[in-house]
Amino acid sequence: MTIAPPRPGVQPPGAVPAPNPHAAAEKTARDFEAVFTGQMAKLMLESVDVDSEFGGGHGEEMFRGILTEQLGPAIAGRAGLGIAPAVLQQILRLQGEQP
Repeated sequence: MTIAPPRPGVQPPGAVPAPNPHAAAEKTARDFEAVFTGQMAKLMLESVDVDSEFGGGHGEEMFRGILTEQLGPAIAGRAGLGIAPAVLQQILRLQGEQP
């Protein structure tokens, strides 16, 4: 019985993955996208008129800020807006590295 060599990119069980040298820069780029997206959501929600009949009143006003804080990371954590890869590329370029 012969053992097949591992496929490229697939590590054998128990192998320790190689550390990512760009992990900190990637996290910074994702965090930037989350904050940027949250600020965009805040501006969009501020432009919406609150209806007196169906609006949330004082409670809505109070929690609108929390909603926008949570929207940014939620949107960026899913598919995002595509900002993080561009930011990462610029971070690495400014550090003199290749992505």
